[in-house]
Amino acid sequence: MHSVKIGILGLGTVGGGTVNVLTRNAKEISRRAGRDIEIAWAADRDLDSPKICKTDGISLTDDAMAIINNPEIEIVVELIGGTGIARELVMKAIENGKHVVTANKALIALHGNELFAKAQEKGVTISFEAAVAGGIPIIKAMREGLAGNRIEWLAGIINGTGNFILTEMRDKGRDFAEVLTEAQALGYAEADPTFDVEGIDAAHKLTIMASIAFGIPLQFNKAYTEGISKISQEDVKNAGELGYRIKHLGIAKKTPQGIELRVHPTLIPHRRLIANVDGVMNAILVHGDAVGSTLYYGAGAGSDATASAVVADIVDVVRALTSDPENRVPHLAFKPDSLDNTPIMPMSQVVTSYYLRIATEDKLGVLADITRILSVNGISIEAIVQKEPEQQGGMVPLIMLTHEVLEKNMDAAIMQIEALSTVKDSVMRIRMESLG
Repeated sequence: MHSVKIGILGLGTVGGGTVNVLTRNAKEISRRAGRDIEIAWAADRDLDSPKICKTDGISLTDDAMAIINNPEIEIVVELIGGTGIARELVMKAIENGKHVVTANKALIALHGNELFAKAQEKGVTISFEAAVAGGIPIIKAMREGLAGNRIEWLAGIINGTGNFILTEMRDKGRDFAEVLTEAQALGYAEADPTFDVEGIDAAHKLTIMASIAFGIPLQFNKAYTEGISKISQEDVKNAGELGYRIKHLGIAKKTPQGIELRVHPTLIPHRRLIANVDGVMNAILVHGDAVGSTLYYGAGAGSDATASAVVADIVDVVRALTSDPENRVPHLAFKPDSLDNTPIMPMSQVVTSYYLRIATEDKLGVLADITRILSVNGISIEAIVQKEPEQQGGMVPLIMLTHEVLEKNMDAAIMQIEALSTVKDSVMRIRMESLG
């Protein structure tokens, strides 16, 4: 049987890693796939720059469209990133009847619905395991391994940069800005770290996982995102003293009212396994009605780790080349005509508990004013810690943990608390999840 020829678009970190893994493990991969896999062509915009892989025997070009239009290529591996030229190339590859493997989470989260529809029309497959959590096979686990479950919720640390920053802040007592600078120097964060620290990257990945978990169309524009740039060393220390750790979580939950889709800093009980995932590592906790809670842990980025997922997708596509398109595993786990229209809930309708840090003047009656406002808004207090001011006559840090409450009630309460003459700064609010 003839070898399957693939074309790789992009020879950067992931593209180079994919070449290395396919080359190094060629014999084992062929045994698993049942066919030899040949990297026939690779495209890169700068062919003269140093590469992390050897390209002996691979035809190279700086024209990605030449690979898309090459009739010998059966699988196109898109590792360029972004949603501009990558979308154009993937759409053209599909129109040309080629299968696509991609690690591009933004492309899938923003344009996956139209790409999957076109792929269905053309009878080809788009595989995207590497788009979420690097080397962790979370897409396959939910789409296939948990196919017998109603997935009720999932929560994940799905951005290594943010997790590295919060770990350093907790373990070494460092400030956010200092650790971010180090993360950029180490290559964990980009020069513009917005996507990582403000939750956009995590929201791309969460959008994809939620679609597969609940059988809904991709709806990135409805995801709530909140970053970690406002987390202070004081918050990290307070969380630890109260028995919690702060993690930047992506949470998707199915409720009778709709689906929660949110990314934000979260206090988690320190005894939870996911609370102990540190550094640049990723982890996703998935709760199914039959299996209960399952945890998936591993490297969320990196050359070989992400290439592992890319190559696994290539093997899956090769195995399915001769199968009837209608009998392949659906892109979003459910048959296209079975996706439902369960609404994504606005953040104001989410119910959760909260950590509040309020800086108040050291005056009689301040605590009574705050507790009255919380009570009027239906907010029950679980714990209060009043700390000593750092200097005589200074502001008093007041820490509160609440029971579960509707987010819009908390919004109203915070607005009223901040309007008090005795409260000079904004109230720091971090949501809490037990993940039990």
